[in-house]
Amino acid sequence: MANRLAAALAGLLFAAPAHAACTIVIDASGVMVPSPSITSLNSTGAGGGSARATVTTNSALCSILGLRNCYRISVVAPAGFQSAPAGGGTGVTFTSSYQIGGGALLLGLIPTTLLNGTYTVTADLTASRASGVFPAGDYEAVSTLRCE
Repeated sequence: MANRLAAALAGLLFAAPAHAACTIVIDASGVMVPSPSITSLNSTGAGGGSARATVTTNSALCSILGLRNCYRISVVAPAGFQSAPAGGGTGVTFTSSYQIGGGALLLGLIPTTLLNGTYTVTADLTASRASGVFPAGDYEAVSTLRCE
């Protein structure tokens, strides 16, 4: 009897990890202080302080393909205070700004493109009252550092 060869098929798995991550670590909270006229609270006035975060972006796919626009960051101002004394949040508008590694000052809503790497982001916040002064008391607001 003749020898027969048997044919066989097997699936070969090919994996391609294309993980991407943007990690944000808050290093310091900001401190807002009243303006001399008490019509605004801001982190850039004397005695105020910027919030600071470390942002690390890492994407194997971006590295492999040499892409330069994998991540964008922005700092979104809050819609209102998280906490404020009675009447303190009435007629208030918020604006945010930020810097990456001590670079140019950017408006908070304008996204900035990042390459893979680690960056220090400093952010500032201003709360402005349309009329009158801010009532005495403690205020707290939260801006959102967005990485997408």
